[in-house]
Amino acid sequence: MKRLVASSMVALATLSHALVRFQCSQLVIERLDPLVNPGMVPSAHVHQIVGGNSFNATMDPAKDMPGESTCTTCSFAEDFSNYWTAVLFFKARNGTYKRVPQSSQIQGAKGGITVYYMQDALYDQQQKSKVTAFKPGFRMFTGNVAARTKAEMAQFRQLTYTCMDNQGTREPETLDFPTRPCRAGIMVNARFPTCWDGVNLDSPDHMAHMSYPGSGTFESGGPCPASHPIRMPQVLFEVVWDTRQFNNKADWPADGSQPFVWSFGDGTGYGNHADYVFGWKDDALQRLMDAACVVNCPTAHAKTQGTAAMNQCAKQKTVTEDIDGWLTSLPGM
Repeated sequence: MKRLVASSMVALATLSHALVRFQCSQLVIERLDPLVNPGMVPSAHVHQIVGGNSFNATMDPAKDMPGESTCTTCSFAEDFSNYWTAVLFFKARNGTYKRVPQSSQIQGAKGGITVYYMQDALYDQQQKSKVTAFKPGFRMFTGNVAARTKAEMAQFRQLTYTCMDNQGTREPETLDFPTRPCRAGIMVNARFPTCWDGVNLDSPDHMAHMSYPGSGTFESGGPCPASHPIRMPQVLFEVVWDTRQFNNKADWPADGSQPFVWSFGDGTGYGNHADYVFGWKDDALQRLMDAACVVNCPTAHAKTQGTAAMNQCAKQKTVTEDIDGWLTSLPGM
């Protein structure tokens, strides 16, 4: 699989059109999932969430996220969206579990996620496709929580893992968990579909209103299908799980199999999934997508904030339970 992410910020700096890359520090880690389990407290499994602090258990589509948030963990100060994934755990040989911490790709930020919005493939230095920004109330989901085989997750080939030997490692990518110790951690990538039906801001499964290209791929410039004709930015999450403290194979299962498991009990990696709820203020995202800029996009007059402000924004946990000690079972399982 061809790696979609450029190897360095130097490469990104040569782009002539809008490609946005930024960090969001951690907002909260707990069992809430307002997209899949709205109103359920606690939800079925643990998630790590970043973005605006109006995040809660319900997240009604009519919610005014920019208006209700008082801060955001993202470096773009007008982005009050919420981005979240499941949490990775290490399962020791004795059967106990330990939460794997996240590391930031941007110095000083507190864990969290690196987020991209792009018009074309990340290695495309032109970024010339016109895209329509998401609308208030928009949300989407990608992945199959129940997938445990390669065949079951085949339609979600845009969800991948990279075993990092150093901070610059970006390939190869796999659809299942790495099978060897990763010296610099495991990068998990979630690339959302880019074609919208032009009508619905959501759908019952949070996926049907969006589609990948009808032929080819987003990276090859494949066209949107007639059923989903509106081209939108590709949202990409990069989450780096700092697995270095778990690299001693003496602690791995006796049969030598890999020891990591998602918070919903998946030890294959095929159940990888991610959630997105749009919450940019006014037309801030569309201005970024229309500007000839990269990363912080000063030509779009985007408002940004430093890592201290990002890290200060946090949300008190709604669900009180131990998720950080050595656990005999996964929370909720």
